Formats: sequence, C-alpha cells, structure tokens
Amino acid sequence: MTTFTAPTARPAVARRRSHLLSDTSVLTGRSMRHVTRSLDTIITVTITPIALMLLFTYVFGGALATGTDTYVTYLLPGILLITIASGIAYTALRLYTDLQSGVFQRFHSMPISRSAILWAHVLTSLVSNGLSLVIVVAVALVMGFRSPAGPLAWLGVVGILALFTLALTWVAVIAGLAAKSPDGAGAFAYPLIFLPFISSAFVPTDTMPGPVRWFAEHQPVTSIVDTIRRLLAAEAVGGEIWIALAWCVGLLVVAYGFAMLVYRRRLA
Repeated sequence: MTTFTAPTARPAVARRRSHLLSDTSVLTGRSMRHVTRSLDTIITVTITPIALMLLFTYVFGGALATGTDTYVTYLLPGILLITIASGIAYTALRLYTDLQSGVFQRFHSMPISRSAILWAHVLTSLVSNGLSLVIVVAVALVMGFRSPAGPLAWLGVVGILALFTLALTWVAVIAGLAAKSPDGAGAFAYPLIFLPFISSAFVPTDTMPGPVRWFAEHQPVTSIVDTIRRLLAAEAVGGEIWIALAWCVGLLVVAYGFAMLVYRRRLA
C-alpha cells in the first residue's frame, strides 16, 4: 500500500513575510512613480542645501578657520544632513496626502500587508533622498570638493547616510500620520534642518562659547558629521563612529516604535 504524505505548508510567518515583501515592492513602485512625475520635488529639496553651500563657501568660508584646504570639503558632511532633513519633509507630506485622500482605507480593504504601505513610503524616501544627495555631491565636486577616501570609506559614508535617512524617515512617518494639515506635516523638519548649525557642521565646536559648545558636542549631528568628515578625509574614525551609529540606531528604533503605535491608533 502506497502512503501519500501531504506537502508541508509554509509557516504562517514565512507567508506573511512573503506578502510583506511583494506588497511593499508593488506599493513602492506606485510611490516612486509619483516622485518621477514631479522631479521638481527633488530639485526643491536640493536648492536650500546648495544655496547654503555656495553662501558659506564663497561668502563666509574665508573668515572661518577649519584647518582644511577648501572650506567646501569641511562643510559638505553637514550639508548632506541638511539635504536629508529637507527631503523627509516631503515624505511626511506624501504620507499625509495619502491618508487624507482615503488611499490607506482603500488599501486596507484589500488583502495586502498593512505595514507595506508605510514601508513603501520609507523606501521611496531612501531612493529620493539618495538622488538629492548625489546632486549635492556633484555640485560640491564642481566647487572644489575632493576626497582621498577609498571604496570602503565611501561605503561607510553611504551606509551612515542611509541609516540616518531611515531614522529620520520614520520620524517623518509619525509627523505625516499625526498632522492635522499639510503645513503641519512638513513643519516638523524645520528644527532638524537648523540642528546642524549648532554642531561641528560649519565650524569646530571649540570656537563656541561654553553652553553652546556643550550642546553641540553632545547632540547627534556632531558625531555623525565628524565621522563622515573623517571617512572622506581617509582618517581614522576611532570611537566616534560607534557614537554616530548608536544615535542613528537608537533614533530609528524609537521612531519606528512610535510610528507603528500611531499608525495602529489612527487606522484602528
């Protein structure tokens, strides 16, 4: 007598993971189409950082002692963080628009993973901000930025910028879900844009007065900027990189947790 064995079904967790990946892929494609149809958004995101880079390099750069051959080389890491902070404001706005238009409710009526909707916006933010960063670096190269860093150092820079973008994007998700108006969805980014000004992004912290210097040296932007600057200069980063990674990962974990909590409460 022949015994037939029923095929083993995939575990429920594996099925959910498969659905999440496929649903996120489809929804990310939808979100990216919105970005590609309005490339002026990426241009708008880069205008302020590029204007600041031009202003500080050609107007204030000669008066600022940073110990580098070209001020744009010193300045670029902070400008990159400002670019990311500018870009995530549009992530919050896109999320708010989808929420108000009823897109979330329509997606929830379909057999798709709920968290895929948020992840699609997050991945779109990573791609669009990456494009903005490439534009800013290209302008910096025209202005005289040069780096002796090797492939591994550049990979480290890309990794830190991606992690920082991911962390701030989940902060943007919270703002987009909790906002009561389009202006409110993007306004949260303004303090983040100005935070690099009170850091080592523009001048060394030892030139600042006592209380300002203490704040600058103990906020996340300074450790991230210093790490990126040393990587681009092909210098040893020491323990600074672990502080930068701890800030990024810590912010990411906290922001993700709050974002999912707000998401469940908003669409319960």
